[in-house]
Amino acid sequence: MRPDKAKEGEIVMELQKQFVESVRLYFKKEGEAWLEKLPDLIAYCEEKWALQLETPFSLSINYVAPAVRADGTELVVKISLPGAGFLDEWQALQLFNGEGMASLVDVDQEHGILLIEKLTLGYTLAEMEVDEEACQIAVHVLKKLHRPAPKNTCLPTTKAREDNLKAILGKNPNGLGPISKETLEKASRLFTYLNETSQNQRLLHGDFHHYNVLASGKDDWTAIDPKGLIGETEYDLIQFLLNKLPEKGKLPVIEKRVEIFTEELNLNKERLLMWGYCHTVLAASWTVDDKGRYDQTFVEAIEVFEKLLS
Repeated sequence: MRPDKAKEGEIVMELQKQFVESVRLYFKKEGEAWLEKLPDLIAYCEEKWALQLETPFSLSINYVAPAVRADGTELVVKISLPGAGFLDEWQALQLFNGEGMASLVDVDQEHGILLIEKLTLGYTLAEMEVDEEACQIAVHVLKKLHRPAPKNTCLPTTKAREDNLKAILGKNPNGLGPISKETLEKASRLFTYLNETSQNQRLLHGDFHHYNVLASGKDDWTAIDPKGLIGETEYDLIQFLLNKLPEKGKLPVIEKRVEIFTEELNLNKERLLMWGYCHTVLAASWTVDDKGRYDQTFVEAIEVFEKLLS
């Protein structure tokens, strides 16, 4: 099912307003132009691969929808703004090669389109009620995913995340929204220290959390939507630590997750917590918009990591 068009080049998604707002916020004029082309890109996919797109999933900044080919094969179509993010995901999917990760079926580089296998059960790890069980499943998936970093790759490293935070600090020398100058500076210093002392470089998912781990069969789980990143295993856990947190009592939940991951994956707890502080400051910074809005959970988690580090 294709989204309705009020007129050529205009996309109407009454239930996906946040998607449109996010694309406009993060990609400005380029995003606006891409939104106008989206109906034509959807039609292009249907013709190129002889399939029918169905109602899209809950969208963030990419258009992702299930699709069915004429022979009944079920797939997922992901349409992204062409650029570095798309190229990184494409390369990551190739490198993971279906091991712990949904398999890449086809690609259209010019238009920023990925054709990916559809996982049969498809419900996410976010639906698990017992947090410790969700952590154990995450451990199982990560053991399949993580491997030594490839020798020749264009994927970004965690140094790129450090540079991103330094750029944010440069533009906001007095602090950003609820994030103080001192917090930005401390996170920047820790980022530098961790990157300079990093030794065990791995191929990482880059955005590993509950909503990017799907049930793919009885007692089996698979990751989706890799960003593609090179760095320490510890870094790949932070986004998971920040997701599915209660409104109150975040510290004991994060602390328990850290305990499980440290033990099951044989990690350096101190480095995990330091990466946690750095990335949480960065992630919180990403959510601050020009209207003063931000992700309260991420901001509160900064203090959690401060306490756990001390």
